[in-house]
Amino acid sequence: MGVSMRWVTLVLLFSFLIQVWRLSVHADIDLRKIHQDSLEVIKNRQDPIRNRLQLAKLKPATNSYVHGVFPKPVSNPKLENATILMLCRNWELSGVLKSMRSLEDRFNKDYHYTWTFLNDVPFTDKFIEATTQMASGPTQYGLVPAEDWNVPAYVNETKMDECLIDFENRDVIYGGSRSYRNMCHFNSGFFFKQELVQQYDYYFRVEPEVEYFCDFQMDPFRLLRENKKKYGFVMTLLEYENTIPSLWNAVEDFMNLHPEYIHPDSLFDFVTNDEPIGTGRLVVEHNSSYNLAHFWSNFEIGDLNFFRSEAYESYFDHLSRTGGFHYERWGDAPVHSIAVALLMNQSEIHHFEDIGYTHAPFATCPTSQSIIYGKRCVCSEACKEDNFNVHPHSCLPRYWKYNGKRFLREYYHEEDYI
Repeated sequence: MGVSMRWVTLVLLFSFLIQVWRLSVHADIDLRKIHQDSLEVIKNRQDPIRNRLQLAKLKPATNSYVHGVFPKPVSNPKLENATILMLCRNWELSGVLKSMRSLEDRFNKDYHYTWTFLNDVPFTDKFIEATTQMASGPTQYGLVPAEDWNVPAYVNETKMDECLIDFENRDVIYGGSRSYRNMCHFNSGFFFKQELVQQYDYYFRVEPEVEYFCDFQMDPFRLLRENKKKYGFVMTLLEYENTIPSLWNAVEDFMNLHPEYIHPDSLFDFVTNDEPIGTGRLVVEHNSSYNLAHFWSNFEIGDLNFFRSEAYESYFDHLSRTGGFHYERWGDAPVHSIAVALLMNQSEIHHFEDIGYTHAPFATCPTSQSIIYGKRCVCSEACKEDNFNVHPHSCLPRYWKYNGKRFLREYYHEEDYI
């Protein structure tokens, strides 16, 4: 009797343990299922590919004027008459390849635009082979003529050498560099005249050691053409005044000589008005009517025919003959920016707010979370913590004040997105 009871007890205990085990397994399965379901919910909610229809029709809450627009996949796109343009040196190959890889992955792998490389000395075989392999489209290599690169005959080189020493002693950035002056002079007045560039209507300027954080979901060249834009930028900031002490004097002389070139609907106030914009903005003292605002020209997408125009050619020639590029250290960024602000209709200027980009030491990324997801942006931690477009040094609020903000849908067309 005692033995039978022990067996009954053991059987009951074993049955109980089996039930407990079954319950624990089911509980574990249920927990894993709940976790998996929650992951699917999150993924489905945030995945723009799976929710393209829903996201494209909605206007997500955002602190940006850029909203979710998800174009159709690119297939046999119609190319614009455009090129990707890079002025670089052989020794910069590593940085060139870094920039190429980033732009190819984010944009050009779908379009295969031609890369045009310019240098004041011949490119090496190693450079040509490496860049050809990196490009998804054709590549071409141009040697800049000496007369387009070297110091013009009307510049007094003895005086220039004295100025280089003075600027270097005063710690002006690139103040003692002759080659930097040649580069800025070339980028201001000769890049669009190069034989390889003459055939194109648009250019996308790229420099070594830059990175693009987001997918380009529309051809920026097409965007400019269809919306009658002539110049596009991503960042705008203040120039170092000690590099351009007499630039605005030369600009004012030009305006007095050629008032017919100044557009009646120009962005003149953007480069001259120095009233504080909001709170916490940097206020910089300056010694002329120019407020030092300029578009950062290491990223620019533009209409080459603007630079070939009589107005711009006259503007550049006037500035060049003052000697300021060489006696001082005028950069191509303020020279381009002032020309764009004065000679263009302000409606012809475009801010590429939806493009994430970095060129040391600054970086910017879209502020709209829907755009960050939709364009698969991978923004650096530094950019997340210190997005330049909300930095006190940024002139973007001033640009918005005088040229407004636009919704991305104004530039995309219904047939381009789902």
